[in-house]
Amino acid sequence: MARTRNHSTVARSGSAGAFTPDALSVSARHLEVGNEFVASFGVTGYPQEVYPGWLAPLLTYPARLDVSVHVQPVDPATAASGLRKQRAKLESSRRRNAKHDRLDDPDLDAAAEDAADLSRSIARGDGRLFRFGLYLTVHAPDETSLAEEVSALRSLCASLLLDAKPATYRALQGWVSTLPLGLDPLGLKRTFDTAAVSAAYPFTSPDLPPTDPTTSAPSGVLYGYNVGSSGLVHWDRFACDNYNSVVLGRSGAGKSYFVKLETLRSLYRRLGDTENGWATHGVQAFVIDPEDEYARLASQVGGTYVHLGAGGVRLNPFDLPVHLGANGRRTAPQDALKRRSLFLHTVLAVLFGAEVTAAERAVLDTAITATYHRAGITGDARTWTRPAPLLRDLRDMLATTGDGGDAMAADLAARLHPYVDGSYADLFDGPTTTTPDGHLVVFSLRDLPDELRTIGTLLVLDTVWRRVSNPADRRPRLVVVDEAGVLMRQHVAALFLLRLAKAARKHWCGLTVATQDAADLLGSDLGKAIVSNAATQVLLRAAPQAIDEIAEAFDLSVGERRFLLSADRGQGLLSSGTLRVAVQSLASPTENFLITTDPAELARFAEQDPDATDSGLAEAYIDLGPTETTGSVYEAGRADIDDGFDDARQVDLDTA
Repeated sequence: MARTRNHSTVARSGSAGAFTPDALSVSARHLEVGNEFVASFGVTGYPQEVYPGWLAPLLTYPARLDVSVHVQPVDPATAASGLRKQRAKLESSRRRNAKHDRLDDPDLDAAAEDAADLSRSIARGDGRLFRFGLYLTVHAPDETSLAEEVSALRSLCASLLLDAKPATYRALQGWVSTLPLGLDPLGLKRTFDTAAVSAAYPFTSPDLPPTDPTTSAPSGVLYGYNVGSSGLVHWDRFACDNYNSVVLGRSGAGKSYFVKLETLRSLYRRLGDTENGWATHGVQAFVIDPEDEYARLASQVGGTYVHLGAGGVRLNPFDLPVHLGANGRRTAPQDALKRRSLFLHTVLAVLFGAEVTAAERAVLDTAITATYHRAGITGDARTWTRPAPLLRDLRDMLATTGDGGDAMAADLAARLHPYVDGSYADLFDGPTTTTPDGHLVVFSLRDLPDELRTIGTLLVLDTVWRRVSNPADRRPRLVVVDEAGVLMRQHVAALFLLRLAKAARKHWCGLTVATQDAADLLGSDLGKAIVSNAATQVLLRAAPQAIDEIAEAFDLSVGERRFLLSADRGQGLLSSGTLRVAVQSLASPTENFLITTDPAELARFAEQDPDATDSGLAEAYIDLGPTETTGSVYEAGRADIDDGFDDARQVDLDTA
């Protein structure tokens, strides 16, 4: 064993001293460089044919591996002379076999044909010959780990049809060959042509390129780790052409988990130009939550949670978009009244559940204008700060017109009755009662009946858009529409969502559309337009029944189709233009506690701390008190009440 030491004076002199090891111990098959062990290999055998990126498995090796490629061009005259001699030897062998009536040697025939093809290529100037050397050095903290890494590396090389020979008694030369010095003490080179050498260059990588190559720190949000290379995947949606994203995945694929994780990490992002002294304090997020899945998250980060459908929570669709500036002055777009009237046509079409005919639209337009006039709001901008009318006022206006003999107006008034005086009136019967604000605002739709989910989502989007489009308050924002398939089922609602997707970029806003119903999104032209306006596309595990439609819409390869069909929970394909990467979402234990909806995990959390899992849900449920054992209100007069159920088919829960 030889052992050398660098003199301390040399190590400290010059910038190169920082890269020299303190000690170097040479053994027969490995080196001890500083505090780690290294072993080097030279590749002496290669596959018959190679393809572009054939060295990628070595470049994405999960441990520390140095890959060194040495390429030395061969003079064309020398190459032609050598090929001529080689062809003569091969042809002589073929003729000798034929003379002695021996069977043809397939390897000999293939070598002769390859040599002839190379000769013609060099003669025409289409290619050249190169001396090619490939060397590998694997690192490990100790000898035991080094032996394991050596075994894994040799197995990987064997799978690539590479014959990797250890640099026995030449460990130092092998290590030097893999240093960025341009030296090749081993000299284990083979002759390659231009095509084979170009295919060996590592121009392909499973990792995403950095957003800004001039900075070492990654930008954007940590999505997880690369399934292929185990490297971290950071993605900055605000550095793309537009800031929208589409997330598709079957139920249980981790779609909501992924969206909540990105939303949480976006809250503490800082966007801006720190070099010039300005930056934002996080991204403001608005979430439409259909199933109260964001309650714990909003509670823990100090967000605002609004329960649509709860008592006293109303959104008035007649409110004009009046903005309050930092100076206390109120402003509004010049065409605010006209835009609001057009939006009301969309609202009414959703309430009616059908397309509005041209004649009905004319009647509604006249009634909407008259309703605003009756409330004192006209084309004069000075009247726009007056209290807005209500849906009840529009119904009364249509009823009055119907009493005058207009049957169509009377029919429209009757169709509005359930939303004014009927069972659906809680959401509309009154002025707006909430103006939510904060870094995270969640609108819960759980308390809304299914018949009001679409209109509730539409009104929330309108409320959010007023904040987003406020020119006096510009900051990066996210608008998350979970289960957007509800909107896509109605044409006018889908059209409104498309308009938001197209205009969001102008207001520094990104729209996130998440759905498990791929057919609802990809089955219409409006849905495909929303997808095409999303620079960031995340595809999670897909159902076999929907994979063909998804593959056609996103131009998936055969391998990508197979990956989406067999992906584990949380695994997906991140796509943006020509960039695609397989990613596994990754959350810390604290983040997982805030965003998980797995019933098994929630049950375990409840056992550990019952109060922790109930945070954020206090407003969603009413405390009815403990169970009464005697004198219960349910027992009083029970025999006198016919509840319409067959008692013989009921189970007494108190005695079960």
